[in-house]
Amino acid sequence: MMYKTVTHVLFDLDGLLIDSEKLYTEAFTNVCAMYGEVFTWELKKSILGFQGHECAEKIIKALNIQTSVEKFMEECRKEYEVVFRHVQLMPGAQKLVEHLHNKGVPLALATSSGQDSVDMKMQNHKDFLKNFHHLTMGTSDPEVTKGKPDPAIFLVCASKFPDKPSPEDCLVFEDAVNGVKAACAANMQVVVVPDPRIEPEQLQNATLQLKSLEDFQPELFGLPPYD
Repeated sequence: MMYKTVTHVLFDLDGLLIDSEKLYTEAFTNVCAMYGEVFTWELKKSILGFQGHECAEKIIKALNIQTSVEKFMEECRKEYEVVFRHVQLMPGAQKLVEHLHNKGVPLALATSSGQDSVDMKMQNHKDFLKNFHHLTMGTSDPEVTKGKPDPAIFLVCASKFPDKPSPEDCLVFEDAVNGVKAACAANMQVVVVPDPRIEPEQLQNATLQLKSLEDFQPELFGLPPYD
């Protein structure tokens, strides 16, 4: 496989840089249980990478829960306040991000989460966020008209670098099928570090698939190698 040299790097957040996906699962499991329903992996898989409102809609519909999206989201928010205090960085996340930042590679975050959610999750990781030139947050950014798998979030995110790199000059890091689809639709190369339960054929359009961020070799994409 030939990889093309890139100059800018865009990172997803949930499940890639931080272990928040398992905390979302905990929150959704607790809220579904209030309504006597079970939040399964099948359901989890169908909402990975979607924005909050879409997730709530899908869960309510799939489980036929008799409540409004707003009420369900409010219940989830209460759960988030408890579970998100314990967010940890994923293995290799700090090393990779700090390395690229220290070598002068422009970095940005492209997350489906909104500002409130990011603030809650990153309350103990504020220094880590300083490595990024900007954060594009799908749920609270009016320019991001559609969630992943639509490419909007990555195109908007790339456009916020002062030197306006073309999509071909950007490398995306993702963990979800919808994120890979969005990056491909944006015409960007994409490295995926997936949940091991995701079927490999769903990720075949990714440029590179890794088990961990620790396995990434920056020089494959013309980025500065580790010292």
